[in-house]
Amino acid sequence: MLKYEIQGDFFRSGEFYFSDSLQLWQNKNQLLSELYEMGYLNPLTSLQVQADGPMLWQIFTGEKFEWVKISRGNVNPVFLVKSGIDLRQYQNQAINYRQIAGLFERILINSENQGFPFASIGLDSLVRKDNTIAGALDLDMGPFITFDTLKITGNSKTHPNFLANFLQIRPGEAFSQRKINDGVRQVRNLPYLRWSGEPEISFQNEEATLYLPINDRRINSIDGIIGFLPNELQGGRMLVTGQFDLALFNVGGRGRNYELHWQRFNEFSQSLQVSALEPLVLGSALDIRASFSLLKEDTTFLNRDFRIDFGYRLGTNTYLTVFSRRQAGDLLAVAGLSELRRLPDVGDFRFNSYGMGLEQSWLDDRFFPRRGALANMEFSIGNKNILVNTAIPGELYEGVDLRTLQYYLRGNIEKHFYWNSRWGLFSRLSAGWMENPNLFVNDLFRLGGLRTIRGFNENFFFTNNFAFLNVEPRFYFDTYSYFMIFADVGRLENRVQQVPVDFPYAAGMGFSLETASGIFNFIYALGGSNTQDFALNFSKIHFGYTGRF
Repeated sequence: MLKYEIQGDFFRSGEFYFSDSLQLWQNKNQLLSELYEMGYLNPLTSLQVQADGPMLWQIFTGEKFEWVKISRGNVNPVFLVKSGIDLRQYQNQAINYRQIAGLFERILINSENQGFPFASIGLDSLVRKDNTIAGALDLDMGPFITFDTLKITGNSKTHPNFLANFLQIRPGEAFSQRKINDGVRQVRNLPYLRWSGEPEISFQNEEATLYLPINDRRINSIDGIIGFLPNELQGGRMLVTGQFDLALFNVGGRGRNYELHWQRFNEFSQSLQVSALEPLVLGSALDIRASFSLLKEDTTFLNRDFRIDFGYRLGTNTYLTVFSRRQAGDLLAVAGLSELRRLPDVGDFRFNSYGMGLEQSWLDDRFFPRRGALANMEFSIGNKNILVNTAIPGELYEGVDLRTLQYYLRGNIEKHFYWNSRWGLFSRLSAGWMENPNLFVNDLFRLGGLRTIRGFNENFFFTNNFAFLNVEPRFYFDTYSYFMIFADVGRLENRVQQVPVDFPYAAGMGFSLETASGIFNFIYALGGSNTQDFALNFSKIHFGYTGRF
């Protein structure tokens, strides 16, 4: 144990314990550093060994030094402004080594982000008068460095020009360490790529070459099932049912993504979703995504939805989209509509809307996250036109505003917890809200199934506003394989059909198993709501195998 006493401009005493000479040296230097930061640059110290007690380390503070002035020296004033530095704060102030170190660090960071990674900074023309010091900044910029071409050292077939545009690191541009740091984080947001090592930088002939050890990740998927059943309505013919899913990522090594999803489980109902993403159009930072979906709900209605998105990366983990969307809904079964006394819940409409979306990601891995969070929100507004159906008595449309404003807002936030190599937890909160004085059933959000509230058929619920929570503890027995249990609970409102507010809930268990060529998922779920009992005979089994290549 060592006791210490600080005397001079102030008094302080204490003691610290040490096990070896290195720890003693660290403790003493930490104490002296505190004095230096307060402006006491010449403390006097003495060590006294007492016969009847521990050693005593005496420190006399000495005089306190102040800065009279730090001038900019050879540093361009515009450069200081870009570095966020105001030298007036260093005038007539006590000397603080930590502040000076921060001043130097900000100048060097600004230098390495403007093409001068080998810059050095110091103080020149130091003048001491009594207990004051004045000095000037002395900046040596070093050689100007530009980016050379990117080099991919892993097995990825991604085109280097695409990565250069994606990371905003183009040949001939000024070197920037910030762009490299941001680029390393942005690669994690590309689900089809993964790091196989640490990136490296080589400087030659005043050029910097960035080496990226990245590999392609096998996330392209194809999955489907086809069933042939006797057609009960048309004797002697077969009814084709089934499901087909195809997802292709980074097509041609240029970040293009294509998806197709088709479902048909009976003769009258089927759905189709098609989308295509073209990133960094014409070398710009703009992405364009086009999508089309079709939903035929038995003999009730037919919905079509065409949408085009323009996306832009605001930062490393922030993505902004603006979009235009056209939705169309049509009644299919018109028999008996002439006898109606009021407009049906399902209607013919056209809805042209414009919207904006924002996504923020803090995930450690976009494809299979274990830590972090993901949040996104989308808002859309536009004019909805109700079409007059000639099969419905015209007087039912009297007093109905056929052209109205409709808007919706929806979003979700998911959080991944990772306690150790075996245990983790996935949680997600989702909500949506839709408003219009003349909503139809075929306007509404559709929920239920594997991706929303489990324990129910796909698209089981119609709702104009909703909120639901998913909680899923996981036990990992391999890198991408785990057992899990889950609980889902929600609140759904459907004012179109004037049904009571529903509070669906679900619970169950399952597993996800990674194989050499894909992932097999199995989930057993029980769900309860106003229209479905929480009972074994209503249990649902969600399972499937997704091949990856």
